[in-house]
Amino acid sequence: MSEMAGRECCSELLEVVREYILEKGQITFAEYMELCLYHPEYGYYSASRQRIGRSGDFFTSSSVHALFGQLICRQLYEMWQLLGENQFTVVEQGAGEGHLCLDILDEAQRIDPRFYDNLRYVLVEIGADGRERQQRLLETHAAAGRLAWSSLGEMQGIQGCFLSNELVDAFPVHLVEQGDSGLQEVYVAWGDDGPVEVLGAPSTPELLAYFDRLGIRLAEGNRAEVNLTAPRWMSQVAGTLAKGFAITVDYGYPAAELYAPLRRAGTLMCYRRHQAHEDPYSYIGCQDITSHVDFTTLQQVGLESGLEPLFFGPQYRFLMALGFVQKLMEMEARETDPNKARSLRMTLKNLIMPGAGMGETFKVLVQGKSVGAVQLSCQQPLSALSVPSAAL
Repeated sequence: MSEMAGRECCSELLEVVREYILEKGQITFAEYMELCLYHPEYGYYSASRQRIGRSGDFFTSSSVHALFGQLICRQLYEMWQLLGENQFTVVEQGAGEGHLCLDILDEAQRIDPRFYDNLRYVLVEIGADGRERQQRLLETHAAAGRLAWSSLGEMQGIQGCFLSNELVDAFPVHLVEQGDSGLQEVYVAWGDDGPVEVLGAPSTPELLAYFDRLGIRLAEGNRAEVNLTAPRWMSQVAGTLAKGFAITVDYGYPAAELYAPLRRAGTLMCYRRHQAHEDPYSYIGCQDITSHVDFTTLQQVGLESGLEPLFFGPQYRFLMALGFVQKLMEMEARETDPNKARSLRMTLKNLIMPGAGMGETFKVLVQGKSVGAVQLSCQQPLSALSVPSAAL
């Protein structure tokens, strides 16, 4: 256990975790992560706190600039046209404070009032704090009848698009290690100073089946995360759609890269006050805990559930195909202050640049159900795009 454990954490949640572990003897890491993030009173995503933005713990693409939502709106607008320009429902799960929703609805109202009038935007939000923040931010669009809140299980027969941005990475994960005698699971017990890890047999045969399905065996000594919630969620998303699309934006890799031998310690990360570290047992209830997404499994499960993969690639390709460069140049041209124009350019480049930016690590998966052989703007290869050299 880290020396940081227990410091600056939620003491109420720490006691809940302690009592739960002592009652059970030991729990899976997935159970531990579920308590830390989603306990109904004290969990990181349930309690009232600033999570996103400069005064929070991390940035998302939608918190960087409204252009991210505006470009997604362009793709939704095209999807609406392809489906016959009838009522179009956008379901967004895990919307945070609602900034992506706001940017999409503002842009829809601007580009085509008919599209806006046919939009029904449904937010799936489990936390009371998140829902209250969304209601305050989106008050105008709610008053216009464009918004609703619902649970995922309540929705069926949707025609439109299911949208998520940095949702799947926050699903609780099982931790496993490949030993010389086979796969072992990491459990959390309670030691003299707090949570401690112990190894044991897998808690469910699903963990072995997960890797068998992928045809992957971890390198001996490697640790990895297994997100058993993600495939169930993907199947449920497909079940809500009668006809339409799913857009999943998150950081992750295809399975062969995610579970590659070089990734010795897995991808589990924690974020607090814009500092990343690898100790999930510190700052309990006061930090985000995430892991990278296995996009291969999402595509496999999607196919089995009727979702055809239409696009999968890095965020920079998705945004550039939707007109990122052109929009950047338009916005710069309207800015009369050279310093502000330069600042705008640097801010927006965070959305497409690799390395410290979001352009390469973040991936976008677009799937379609009962839509036929459609051609979406995001599917355009970069070679087909006209990109003025002055823009980059």
